[in-house]
Amino acid sequence: MIRFDIITLFPETITPYTQASILGRAQKKKLITIKSHDLRSYSKDKHQKVDDTPYGGGAGMVMSIQPIDSAVRKIKSKISPKKTRVIITSASGKTFTQADSKRLAKYDQLIFICGRYEGIDARVEAEIADEAFSIGNFVLTGGELPAMVMTDAIARHIEGVLGSSASLDEESHSIEGQLEYPQYTKPEKYHYKTGLKKKILQVPAILLSGDHGKIKKWREEQSKKANK
Repeated sequence: MIRFDIITLFPETITPYTQASILGRAQKKKLITIKSHDLRSYSKDKHQKVDDTPYGGGAGMVMSIQPIDSAVRKIKSKISPKKTRVIITSASGKTFTQADSKRLAKYDQLIFICGRYEGIDARVEAEIADEAFSIGNFVLTGGELPAMVMTDAIARHIEGVLGSSASLDEESHSIEGQLEYPQYTKPEKYHYKTGLKKKILQVPAILLSGDHGKIKKWREEQSKKANK
């Protein structure tokens, strides 16, 4: 089992997604555990304050080190701390990849620190976290979505989480930079109307041929095209 701990100012945003569909079933089967933690409950401030103005001036507020340090110390596994990875969600972090999801799936515990406001005190990344990740070259209002995206991507590598391990074999990014070939299902022909025009959308004939050798070659060619 792998445990995901998500430290956030808004724990109520985590549960609806992580309790549904594949992640929800995986938790019921005790293959993974996903738990959210309210950062405010770890603040030593009487008003549960977790942020302050930045030194040197500037707009916005910065998340303080104390509540985060206390939260990580409390949550971090006492049994096998070396098998725990602490991760910051940050727009300035390195871009999260499929290779990262596969690597991180080997840990027993992953702790995500969700950034908010203008960011997190830099001492957290320097001393408390092991690495910082972004999920793309854009800025979000908070780190909860990136934490859930990474949790989802990592959990899929845990044996039994997906219905079939074969689902991982040929999907997009299984090989760095390679995208999955197009997929089709019934009906074989679909009558599609656009404006006043009608046309028939058909499944490629090669997929109906029954020739598995040719189908395999076609899929490889389509994967190469998708990567261009």
